[in-house]
Amino acid sequence: MMYGNQKGLVFTNDKCIGCNKCISACPVIVANRAVKTEAGLQRIEVDGEKCIACGACFDACEHGAREFADDTEAFFEALSKGEKLSVLWAPAFAANYPNEYRQILGGLKKLGVNRIISVSFGADITTWGYIRYITEHNFHGGISQPCPAIVNYIEHYIPELIPKLVPIQSPLMCAAVYAKKYLNITDKLAFISPCIAKKDEISDPNNKGYVSYNVTFDHLAKYAKQHNIKAEPAPNEIEYGLGSIYPMPGGLKENVYWFCGEEVFIRQIEGEKHAYDFLEDYKERVLGGKRLPFMVDALNCAQGCIYGTGVEEEKTRTDDILYELQAIKEASKSNRKNSAWARKATPAQRLRSLNRQFARLDIRDFMREYTDKSRGNEIHKPNQAELNDIFKDMNKTNTVQQHINCSACGYDTCTEMATAIFNGCNDKNSCVHYIKNVAEEEKERIQEISFEVEAKNTEMAKKNETISEMVSEANGEFTTLNASIDEMIDGNNNNAEESTNISMAMVEVVDFCDEMKKSFGEIHELLDQLGGNNENITKVAAKTNLLSLNASIEAARAGEVGKGFAVVAQEIKTLSDVSRGAADDSSKNKEQIVAAMTKLMESSENLMKVVDNVNERITNLAASTEEIAASATMIGQVASELHNKFDKISAL
Repeated sequence: MMYGNQKGLVFTNDKCIGCNKCISACPVIVANRAVKTEAGLQRIEVDGEKCIACGACFDACEHGAREFADDTEAFFEALSKGEKLSVLWAPAFAANYPNEYRQILGGLKKLGVNRIISVSFGADITTWGYIRYITEHNFHGGISQPCPAIVNYIEHYIPELIPKLVPIQSPLMCAAVYAKKYLNITDKLAFISPCIAKKDEISDPNNKGYVSYNVTFDHLAKYAKQHNIKAEPAPNEIEYGLGSIYPMPGGLKENVYWFCGEEVFIRQIEGEKHAYDFLEDYKERVLGGKRLPFMVDALNCAQGCIYGTGVEEEKTRTDDILYELQAIKEASKSNRKNSAWARKATPAQRLRSLNRQFARLDIRDFMREYTDKSRGNEIHKPNQAELNDIFKDMNKTNTVQQHINCSACGYDTCTEMATAIFNGCNDKNSCVHYIKNVAEEEKERIQEISFEVEAKNTEMAKKNETISEMVSEANGEFTTLNASIDEMIDGNNNNAEESTNISMAMVEVVDFCDEMKKSFGEIHELLDQLGGNNENITKVAAKTNLLSLNASIEAARAGEVGKGFAVVAQEIKTLSDVSRGAADDSSKNKEQIVAAMTKLMESSENLMKVVDNVNERITNLAASTEEIAASATMIGQVASELHNKFDKISAL
């Protein structure tokens, strides 16, 4: 099964913070891999090829960062599609859910499950098979195999102990074989299970696909609540005996004692790390030819299968389940004399009854084989030279540093940590002492840099004093510059305003010149009229003079009588002469006036050209003055900004 980059039954979700507790709990030092997230944070992921599905990490992790997979969803999907299914249920199901298990089983029956069989019956077959095989083959020192995590560990990491695994199927597989071969059930089988690792057992090719689905208590209970799966209680189809107490610690041992007596020595061992430490030691005992027990009853979980890895967490917090199982144990015993479960019979009598009960069974149907899976799963141990190189890279240069064994990395010893690094499943950055040494070295380097910075700061302080003085002087200069710029701006503004006023006045002068030119034209026209009048006066004067002459001639002719008329003629002549003289003078004055007016008009035109030229220059001057004023304003703003920046520099 794949979950992101992780393959296997157990996987790490996004809640992992890399605290290493899972590593410390895991019996396999290479089953957890330290990886970096995209954000650069460390998380511990499960290597599905190395994991034995013991579930120790679930107990250790307080962040809820570990999850497991089973076949619950696939089972219900197959059921909804009408697939023919029957169910085998673990005896721990009744102990964990004494008030609900029958209704849940009834609910499954209602959904279409055909047969519902307790694995307790299969456990009775396992007990029969164990005792028979051990006694017939003198197979002392054999290791029990109902726990798939134990089998996983031996097949993967201690293949030397494979010959010591009892070759009899577990209660689950004995029940499955019995259902298929003796009850002729052709349905696919689902196992209601307290164990994550049972998926590995049912998927093992040696078990021939007898069981198809591993449905854990945890996921089934949640699914049943969510979908309200319950109905009338389903009855037990097959009677069973003390196989019901297999889930208890030492349950197999008690079954063997029941039939063989307590004279035989059965080594009971359970608990995640304890069991695997024992197996490592047991390997040396077996290989050393030392005395061995009648058998080893080994379970992965410290409190047995009733608190298995696939059980709801809240169920594991009280002893209620133990009391329930004890009640089941007592109820399994019989008062019938010839029963294999008779209370008052001797062990030998019970064994004879057990053999009679299963006389028709062929033990070969309930035997199994094991596979050496150590190839590719070896834990490579570095030699001394390789170990020294790893320690050197971790800054562990002496014996004391190489044996700090603080376990903060999750491994028991520094050598185990180095071994994990050697196997590529961790790195030196997980070692708190390596990080501490790096931090101390970094601290020393920072101190050196700090000293250098302090020295430079002292030097800079001196320079800052000089700079401060220069800034103060500059500020003073800027103040003077700003004042001068302000004055220049004011002066330019005044000049621009005056230039504009002069330009407007010159426009009035141009208008005046135009008006004067028009007046000169009118005067010239009047002078022309005056010249015409003078000509007329001259003509009149000539005629008057001629009349006066004629009058004088006539007066002379008249003699004495014409004297008065002669006086009149003389006055007329005088008037004529005066008129002619006045006309002549007027003509002369007109010519002089015309000449003067012509000069004035020429001067007026020249004046207008000069005024236009001056007006154009004043306009250009006004525009330049405005540009100068704008530039001066901008310079003032820049100077002000520089002044503010110098103030900030001074403040620093």
